Parts: sequence; structure tokens; C-alpha cells
Amino acid sequence: MITESNLGFFGFLYWVNGEGGGSAVGYVLLMMLAAAVIAYFLGCFNGAVIVSKYILRDDVRKHGSGNAGLTNFYRTFGGPLTFVVILTDVLKAVAAVLIGMAIFRVVGTAAMETAGKYWAGMFCLLGHMFPCMFHFQGGKGILSGGTIAFMLDWRVALVVWGGFLILAVLTKWVSLGSIWAGASFPFATWFVYHDLFLLVLSIIIGGLIVWKHRGNLKRILSGTESKFSLHHKKDGGTVK
Repeated sequence: MITESNLGFFGFLYWVNGEGGGSAVGYVLLMMLAAAVIAYFLGCFNGAVIVSKYILRDDVRKHGSGNAGLTNFYRTFGGPLTFVVILTDVLKAVAAVLIGMAIFRVVGTAAMETAGKYWAGMFCLLGHMFPCMFHFQGGKGILSGGTIAFMLDWRVALVVWGGFLILAVLTKWVSLGSIWAGASFPFATWFVYHDLFLLVLSIIIGGLIVWKHRGNLKRILSGTESKFSLHHKKDGGTVK
């Protein structure tokens, strides 16, 4: 067991290579693979697709923006099943992060537990956005990504969620708050941890969220982006 709790991920790999050689490094890579696979498949359980396709028998991806996310589901269907979508996407993110933390905890350092949370969070988000069981057509990752931020560190969540809520409330553009969340995530991570491995993962996570909202950004700049309302109206099946 490692006693140097302040070792970052790259420092840990260097330590392992010196202590245990190639077999120890192989074990670490296997650990990372296990966490990645489990987190990805948890992420694939997209709440909006599951509820709309198998309960309502009307795939949410055929409506509105065509996105398999909470906002499009609520705008299209509304109703109490929205909470089932929320619960599904929140619980899968919580489970993925906890499993990643537990797997990385085997090496016995707090820093590695944090690395496990980021690592699993990234793959959970990939599963949500690109679910293999739904033809790789998933959501944009805000609900799951926001849950992951809460699971990582309250300071990261404060920056991500604080800016999201302020922008979403003031402008009624959920997408603008989402873009803030993705863009601010790497900066918040670096400010809290000053760890290169976590920074790389946070850039990937935040970059995926911003990239998924690139169409929204274009519409915001052109002034054609839809504003969020508590009232939903079914759009007759048109995908924009």
C-alpha cells in the first residue's frame, strides 16, 4: 500500500514502475480499464431515451432538437416521467464515480481516489453522449456532468453550477449555462487540485460538453436559440 497520499496519478505511475516494475504497471492499467468499461456502460443508460422509447413508445430523439437529454424530453413530453429521467441520469453518474473511486482506492491514496472519480466520470459522460446500445446517439451530458461535478468536489461544483444557474436564470438559455459549465470545468479543476492528470481529464470532459453544444452556441450568436419555459409543448415530431 502506498503511504504517500499526496502522489498524483503520474507520480504514482512513476512510483509503481520503480517499485513493482512492468507487472505492477500492468495491474494499474487493468484497474483503469475495468473502471472505464463499467463507467461507460453505466453512462449508456440514458434516461430520456429509455423512458421515451420503452415507456412512452415515442423516441425523444424524433422530436424538438433531436437531443436525448432532459431539456428536450421536458419540452416534448413533460409530466412526472421527467423525474424518472432525472433520477436515472443522476444515479448512473453517482454509481460510476463511486465505483471508479473504489477501484482506484485499491492503491491506498486520496489522490488516486480523486483520479478514479475523474476517470470514471469521463467515461460515464462518454457513455451518456455516445451510448453503444442506442446507436451512439445520446444526450449532451449536463445533468450527468453536473452530478459528476458534485461528486468530485464541492468547490468545482460551485463554479460549474453557480455559473450555470446564474446564466440560465438571467437569459433563460439553458444551453448558455451549459457552455459555461463545460468551459469553466478545467479551470475549476486546476484551481482546486493543480494536478496535470486531472487537468487533462477535465479538459476532455469540459470540451465534450462544449462541443455537444456547438449548435446551440451558433443559435445564441444568431439570436435564434430557444429559451427555456416551464410549460412544454409537443412539437409534432419535427427534429430541428
